[in-house]
Amino acid sequence: MAAEIKNIDTDLQMLVYENYNKFISATDAIKRMKSNIVGMETNMDHLLDKIMSVQSKSDGVNTSLFEKREHIEKLHRTRNLLRKVQFIYDLPVRLEKCIKSEAYADAVKFYTGAMPIFKAYGDSSFQDCKQASEEAIAIIVKNLQGKLFSDSESIQARAEAAVLLKQLDFPVDSLQAKLLEKLKESLGDLQLKPDEIENVSVESNDPKQGEVSDSIPIAAHEGSVLGFAEAIRAYRVIFPDSEGQLTKLAQDLVVKHFETTQQYVKGLISSGSLLGVLRIIWTDVLLMDEVLSEAVLPGFSLEAAQVALKQYVASTFSYLLGDISDALLRVNVSSKEAAEELPLQVALEASKKAVLQGSMDVLLDFRKLLDDDLGLLVQLRDFIIDWVQEGFQDFFRALDDRFLLLSGRKSSSSQDQDLTGAHGEKVLAGLVLVLAQLSVFIEQTAVPRITEEIAASFSGGGGRGYENGPAFVPGEICRIFRSAGEKLLLHYTKMRTQKVSTLLRKRFTTPNWVKHKEPREVHMFVDLFLQELKEIGSEVRQILPQGLSRKHRRSDSNGSTASSRSNQLRDDKMTRSNTQRARSQLLETHLAKLFKQKVEIFTKVEYTQESVVTTIVKLCLKSLQEFARLQTFNRSGFQQIQLDIQFLRTPLKETVEDEAAIDFLLDEVIVAASERCLDPIPLEPPILDRLIQAKLAKWKEQNPVTP
Repeated sequence: MAAEIKNIDTDLQMLVYENYNKFISATDAIKRMKSNIVGMETNMDHLLDKIMSVQSKSDGVNTSLFEKREHIEKLHRTRNLLRKVQFIYDLPVRLEKCIKSEAYADAVKFYTGAMPIFKAYGDSSFQDCKQASEEAIAIIVKNLQGKLFSDSESIQARAEAAVLLKQLDFPVDSLQAKLLEKLKESLGDLQLKPDEIENVSVESNDPKQGEVSDSIPIAAHEGSVLGFAEAIRAYRVIFPDSEGQLTKLAQDLVVKHFETTQQYVKGLISSGSLLGVLRIIWTDVLLMDEVLSEAVLPGFSLEAAQVALKQYVASTFSYLLGDISDALLRVNVSSKEAAEELPLQVALEASKKAVLQGSMDVLLDFRKLLDDDLGLLVQLRDFIIDWVQEGFQDFFRALDDRFLLLSGRKSSSSQDQDLTGAHGEKVLAGLVLVLAQLSVFIEQTAVPRITEEIAASFSGGGGRGYENGPAFVPGEICRIFRSAGEKLLLHYTKMRTQKVSTLLRKRFTTPNWVKHKEPREVHMFVDLFLQELKEIGSEVRQILPQGLSRKHRRSDSNGSTASSRSNQLRDDKMTRSNTQRARSQLLETHLAKLFKQKVEIFTKVEYTQESVVTTIVKLCLKSLQEFARLQTFNRSGFQQIQLDIQFLRTPLKETVEDEAAIDFLLDEVIVAASERCLDPIPLEPPILDRLIQAKLAKWKEQNPVTP
C-alpha cells in the first residue's frame, strides 16, 4: 500500500511539473482578456445609437419617394413591353438580314423567342408580322435542308443545320430517311466495276504497263469510298441513333464487293489479279471501319472472303480439269494422220504435261496468296491451305469421273455432253488406252510430286477441324487411279475385242456353210482381221512400253508330243472312211485333248504392248471358236475354215507373246469346225501348203517388215 501511495504521489508531481507552463500561459491570457473587455460595452452603445439614426433617416426617404417609385416601376414595365412589341415588328427585317448573312442560328433564336407572342396574339395584333416571319422561316428551313444534303458542306455545318431544324420543330425523321436513301444510292457508284477489275489485273500482272491510266480509276474509287466514309461520319453526328442503319449500309457495300469478286473468279484469272481486287476491298473495309467500328467490318468481310476464295480455288481446279480434257480430246482417229503424227502419243504427252505442269502452276499460283501480307489473307491462311488440299482431293476424284465419262463407262450428264459430242456417240478405243496409261502416270509420278510440293509449301492448315481428318490423302488417290488404270485397260481390250468379234460374227453368219464351195484362197475376213490387229498394234506401240518376257513357244513345253500325236490322229482320221470317221471323230478329239498340255489362256493384262495384243487375240480366237460351234459346215466349208486358221498361225506368231496359247486356240477352232462338219475331211497337206504359201507371199508384199 505504501508503495502504491508513493507511486501515485510521484505521478502527480510529474503531472504538475509537465503542465506548469501551460497553467502560467492560461493565467496570462485571462488577464489580457479582462483588460480588453473593460471598454467594449461603451462602444456597443455608441454603435446602437448610430444604427437607429440611419434607420430613421431611411424610413423618411422611403416615405417621401414611395409614390415616385411605383410610377418608375410602371414606366419600366411599359418600356419592356414596348421593346418586345418593337422586336416583333422588327422580326421580319431581322430574319431577312440573317438570311442574307446566312446567320441561321441567330434567325432561329429570334424566331423561337417570338413564338410565345405569336401563339398568343399572332391571329390578331401581330398577324402581318407573323405571316412575314413564317415566310422568312420557310426560306431558312429550305436553306438548312439544302445545307444538310450538300456534300460540299463540312460535317459541323451539316450537324448544325440538323440541330436548327429540330429547334424549328421540323420533322427530322423524314430528313433522316431521305439522307439514308441518298447514301444507299451512292452505293451503286462505289461498287467495283468490271473495267476497274480489269485495270487491277493489268496493273498487278505488269506494273510497267498503264501505270498512269490504270491507276486513275482506282484512285477515283478510293476517293469515292473516302467520301462515303465521311458521309457516314456526318450521318452519325447528325443522327446519333442511326448506328444500326449505317452498319447494314456498310455491310451491304462489302457484300456487293464480294459478289462482284465471285463473278470475277468464275473466269480464268491469276492469283495476282485476285490479290489486286482483294486489296481494294480490304482498303475500303479499313476506311469504313475507322468511322463505324461498331459494324465490325473486318470480321464481317472475312466471312464473305471465305466464300470468294473457296470459289476461286474450286474454279481454278475446274479450269485445270478442262485443260486436261481438252488435251485428251485432241486424239485423231484418222489412220493416215495416225501413221504420220502419232496422235495417241501426242495426246498422252500433252495430257501428262497438263496434269503435272498444270498442277505445279496451280500450286505456284496459290502460293502467292499465302506469301502476301494482306491482313485479310493472313487471317485466312489456314483455311486457304485446307481449301487447296481439299481441292486437289476433289480434283482427282472429278478427274477419275471424267476418265469414266470419256471412256464411255459412265453416262454423261447435260453439263458434260460437249465432251463426247466432238467424237460422236462412239468412244474412241485409242482414247481409252491413253486414259489407262495416264492413270498409271498419275499414280506413279503426278501424285507423289504433288504430295511433295504440298508438304513443302502447304503444310499446316487445320481450319476445317482435325476431327474431319486430313484434307489430302494421296494414298486414296493412288488407289483410285491404280484401279481406274486396270479397268480402263480391260475396257480397251473389251472394246477392241468386240469390234473384231463383230467382224467374225458377220463372217460366220453371212454365208451358207452347208452349200459352201471348194476353197481357192484364204478368205478376205482374214485380211480384215489382221488389219484390225495392225491398227491395235499401232495404238499400243504409241502408248505402252515393250514387255521383257520371252515368247512362250510350243517347243518349250512337253506339249509338243501331244501336238504331234494330235496331228497323227488327225492324219489317220483323214484316211478312214466317211462312216467310220463320223463314229470315231468325237472320241479321237477328246483323246487328243487328254494328251495335250494344259495351257493357261486368260491371264492378267499387263501394261505392255505384247500383253494387250495377246489378250485381244486370245479373246477373238475364243469368240471365233464359239461362232464355229453355232454353224453347220459341209466338207468345203470346213476346209475353208482349216485354210484360214492355218494361214493365221504365221502372222499371229509374229504379233503375240504366248504362242502356245495361240496354237491351242487355233487348234480349238479347227476342232470346233470339224465337230460341226457333216463330212470333216481336211485339205490335203500339199494343197494346204500351196494355198498358204501363196497367201503369205502376197501378205508379205503388202506388209513389208520394217526394221
